[in-house]
Amino acid sequence: MDKMTEILQKLYADSVGTAPESITALAGAGSNRRYYRLEGGQRVIGVVGTSVEENRAFIAMARHFRTKGIPVPQIIAVSDDRTCYLQEDLGSTLLFDAIRTGRETGSFSPEEKRLLQKTMRLLPRIQYAGAEGFDFSRCYPLAEFNRRSVMWDLNYFKYCFLKATGIEFQEDRLEDDFERMAEVLLQEPTPTFMYRDFQSRNVMIREGEPYFIDFQGGRRGPVYYDVASFLWQAKANYPETLRNELLADYLDALRTYAPVDEQQFRERLRHFVLFRTLQVLGAYGFRGYFERKAHFLQSVPYAIRNLRRLLETDYAEYPYLCHVLKQLTQMESYKNEEEKLKITIVSFSYKKGIPTDDSGHGGGYVFDCRAIHNPGRYAEYQSLTGLDEPVVRFLEEDGEVRPFLDHVYALVDASAERYRERGFTDLMVAFGCTGGQHRSVYAAQRLGEHLHRKYGLAIHIIHREQNIEQYINPSNI
Repeated sequence: MDKMTEILQKLYADSVGTAPESITALAGAGSNRRYYRLEGGQRVIGVVGTSVEENRAFIAMARHFRTKGIPVPQIIAVSDDRTCYLQEDLGSTLLFDAIRTGRETGSFSPEEKRLLQKTMRLLPRIQYAGAEGFDFSRCYPLAEFNRRSVMWDLNYFKYCFLKATGIEFQEDRLEDDFERMAEVLLQEPTPTFMYRDFQSRNVMIREGEPYFIDFQGGRRGPVYYDVASFLWQAKANYPETLRNELLADYLDALRTYAPVDEQQFRERLRHFVLFRTLQVLGAYGFRGYFERKAHFLQSVPYAIRNLRRLLETDYAEYPYLCHVLKQLTQMESYKNEEEKLKITIVSFSYKKGIPTDDSGHGGGYVFDCRAIHNPGRYAEYQSLTGLDEPVVRFLEEDGEVRPFLDHVYALVDASAERYRERGFTDLMVAFGCTGGQHRSVYAAQRLGEHLHRKYGLAIHIIHREQNIEQYINPSNI
C-alpha cells in the first residue's frame, strides 16, 4: 500500500469512525487523478490528485455548487496537504454508458432521451446559479475564458494534432484566422460559469437523476462552449434531430435565467462548435500520439466526421483555416476511417472478471485458456509473462496451445472477414486464464500478430492484468 492510499484510509477512519474494510482502485480516464472506492461503514470515493491547485479548485467549486442545490458529489474530507480527498460515491453509471444502445445504433430509447433532456435542462443551473457568489480567482489554471485560453487551445490543435498529420500549411495565415476566431469567441463578456468539459462521460446517473462530476477545469466563460461540448461530443453519436431537440430543451431552461434570441444563439454556437472540435482533436493528438494512449486515437474519426459536417457551411471569418481543415478531412487516413474494422484483444484473469466491450457493440469472443498446461505452476516462470521468451518456448514446445489457437484463428478470421464486408467498425476478443499472466497473454499477443499480418487491420492489444497496451496500426505493416 502506498502513502496516498494510507492517507485516504486515515481520512476515511477520521470521517466515518472506523477503518475501511476494503479499498479498490477504479479505472482512470484522461487525467492524472487516481480514484478509489472505500467501503465499510460508509461507501465513498477517494481521490488522489497530483495537482494541488486543481484539487483546490474542484473542492471549492463542489462546496459552492452544493449550497446552490446543484447535483454534485459532496466533499467529505480533505487531507491537510490537499493531495487527497474523499467525496460522495455516486455509483458506477456514467451517462455515456446509460445511453450506450443509442450511441451504438443511432436510435435513442425514450429512457435514454429522458436522461439526456434532464441533463441539458440542468446545465443552465450550474452556468448561472453556480456563478452566483463564486470567487472565480479559485479556478485553475485560469479564472476566465480569455484570449490566452483560446490561443492555448488553438495552438494545442496545431502542434499536437495538425502538425502530426503531415499536412503542409502557412503558419502565419493560420495564425491570422486563429486571431479572428479569438475575437469572435470573446465578443460577449459573460458572468456565467463555463464547465469546459461538459460531456456524457462527466455526468453520473444515480437513481435516474444526473449528477455533475469533473468540473475542476471550469472558469468564468460563455454558455455556448458547454452546449457545444455536450451536443457535439465525438463518440456520443447524436442524430441531428435529437441534437436539435436537446438544444431546444436547453434553450427552454435557459429562459429561466436570461432572455434568448434563438437565431442569434445558434449563429454564435456554431463558432464554439468549431472551436471545441479543434480543441478535442488537439487533446486526442496529445494523449494518443505523445502519451501513447491508443484509445484516444480511436475517437479521432468521430471528431473528423463532426468536422466534415461542420464545414458543409463555410465559416467566412476563417477562410484559410477552413481550407486547411477541408484538406484534413479529405486525407486518405481519415476519409473512410469510420468504416474500417478495429479489433481489440484483451488478456485477463477470470478472478478479476471478464472485460467489458467499451465500443458499445457487444460482439466478439471470450476464450478460456485454463485447459492449457500452465507455466505459472513452475517456479522458474512465475515472475514472467506470456510475452517472455522462456514462457513462449514452454507453451509452444508443450504443444497444447497450437491446436487451441488454430481453432481460435478459424473463428475470428471468419468474423473479421464478415464484419469487414458488412461495414462493422469494432470486434473484441478476450482470452482469460487464472492469473492473466501467461497463457492468456501469449494467446492474445499471437492472435493480434496473426490478424495484423493477414488483414492489415488496426489492432489494439490490452494485457489488462499486466497494465500493458499495444496499438498496431495498419500503416505500420
